[in-house]
Amino acid sequence: MAVAGASGAPGTPEGASVEFRGVTRAYGSTRALDGFDLAVEPGQLLALLGPSGCGKTTALRMLAGFDRPTSGEVLVDGRDVTRLPAHRRGMGMVFQSYSLFPTMSALDNVAYGLRVRGTGRAERHRRAGELLELVGLAEHTAKHPHQLSGGQQQRVALARALAVSPRVLLLDEPLSALDAKVREQLREEIRRIQLETGLTTVFVTHDQEEALSTADRVAVVRAGRLEQCAAPEELYERPATPFVAQFVGTMNRLPATAEAGGRVRVGAQSLPVDGPSGAAGERVTVLVRPEAVVLQPDPAGTGVVALSTFRGASTRLRVALDDAPTGPELIVDTAPHLAASTPLGARVSWRLLDRPVLLDRA
Repeated sequence: MAVAGASGAPGTPEGASVEFRGVTRAYGSTRALDGFDLAVEPGQLLALLGPSGCGKTTALRMLAGFDRPTSGEVLVDGRDVTRLPAHRRGMGMVFQSYSLFPTMSALDNVAYGLRVRGTGRAERHRRAGELLELVGLAEHTAKHPHQLSGGQQQRVALARALAVSPRVLLLDEPLSALDAKVREQLREEIRRIQLETGLTTVFVTHDQEEALSTADRVAVVRAGRLEQCAAPEELYERPATPFVAQFVGTMNRLPATAEAGGRVRVGAQSLPVDGPSGAAGERVTVLVRPEAVVLQPDPAGTGVVALSTFRGASTRLRVALDDAPTGPELIVDTAPHLAASTPLGARVSWRLLDRPVLLDRA
């Protein structure tokens, strides 16, 4: 396949920077975005992650030019594009629905944007063929959408978005209609292509695993505002707010007592706090990941294994605690061979790994 341009993909320009500055979008009394600030570096893949209705798709539509802010600015490579129409922004968009033309072949679907721009037939077919090769569909150029699987159709949609050499690639939950195995394969393909092209990419998803496994950075959105934007590892290990901590992954909520010196007492343990610990003696709630809990078989322990779920590389245990019969169970992730020593009904004792814990200050 011929390669042109510094970024590595045929005809694809260098990645552009993106910035939202104080963007607000109001629909009557409802604010879909409320002073939204976010910066995306050139060549990064950024995932917008959040619950339904948080404003992540609204932000993508603002960037695409399909909607305009009530206030604030959207910049691409430092240029204010807030009032620029969609067709002049140079964006490539892949939707949740494939939106392919049913009467066109895969090749003609990919070439359509170039045809609209007046590119000659030979050149647009050459470029469309290169891009179908890039997405692994070189042998399917003559097939129509109904002859392709869902994953293949979404690859065609991705190639079509790349055909017009966009400055930024926008993905609006493009994998949500696919089964789990195909989703995993296709998100790996999207990442591979994004790395090959160096194209700045903004990816909207509500799937935490998808965001953490695919993106350079993940922006967690809540009620139209940015809660935290960080690399996946930092987001998971050092969440900036209790909302991020509980939305990304799973958290246990455990009662504790604040101590002097930035520590808290959880059961018999004294642990450091990530951030202010509160006044000594204050009752607080700590947030703890399931993998930070260690169980041991113990006939005199304070918990009973109530449920065991094999998850491949790990086993998730739910432990009913004697001192919280009506409260949430303790969730523990452990290696399957260790879980074998604590079967259903086993009485156990538990402790936390000696590392900083986060307090829920909501």
